[in-house]
Amino acid sequence: MKQIKFNHNFAELIRQGKKTATFRMYDDKDLSVGDQVELLDKVDSDRPATWKAIGIAQINSIVEKRLVAISEEDLYDCEQYETREELLDAYRKYYGMQVTFDTPVKVIRFAMLDERGLSASGDAVYTTISKALTLYADGGSRGNPGPSAGGYVIMGDRDKVLVKRGLYLGVTTNNQAEYTALKLGLEEALRMGARRVRVYMDSLLVVNQMLGIYKVKNRDLWPIHDAVARLVDVFEHVNFTHIPRSMNKVADAAVNEALDKAEEDSTQDE
Repeated sequence: MKQIKFNHNFAELIRQGKKTATFRMYDDKDLSVGDQVELLDKVDSDRPATWKAIGIAQINSIVEKRLVAISEEDLYDCEQYETREELLDAYRKYYGMQVTFDTPVKVIRFAMLDERGLSASGDAVYTTISKALTLYADGGSRGNPGPSAGGYVIMGDRDKVLVKRGLYLGVTTNNQAEYTALKLGLEEALRMGARRVRVYMDSLLVVNQMLGIYKVKNRDLWPIHDAVARLVDVFEHVNFTHIPRSMNKVADAAVNEALDKAEEDSTQDE
């Protein structure tokens, strides 16, 4: 079984469930999505006899980026560095001055497994994920602006539902909720190892703005639109298709379930 080694401080964060990703440069293990790997804690880096197994993890996604393209989210998830400059300095100390901001680095996300081969949440992890996935996304706001939620459904081969999720977003507009649902769905598809995604939404505005047919005139949408556009660039290809609401019922149901639950929780707190 392949192994991934970590310094002791980072290994402790993995044990606590605070870190589920790592950067790897010059990967010589040929890691792939779906691989099960043993994670090792280098308790004393200079004494291999002290190294201990943390457990078995399964790799859910591998994304290769130039070091300059590493995002703040990547830094938060993967390492204990606050800036790309700190990360560059660390890699130069280890590999030498040939490392530059143009050097590729792999962002590897994983899920710890228990003895049954399940993740810590009890869910089965993705053993074989098609590189092409289908994403249905929807968002809704009761009040516009008002209490909002985003929902998405990810399907694999033969329209098998792999993920269905609805999340309460707080008070936003309907369009912000639509964009947020799209962003969350794409992030999930990326974690699952997808390289190509077919996106279906009933929001003509979002679809046409992502296709460049409509301009983004609402300044409140600029940040989320730009975030989604950067995310799209990570994939090999993302295709956007507008569909009628009647064909987006599963994602719409996820939205309403999240909103209904938020209302119930609010009533119970009163």
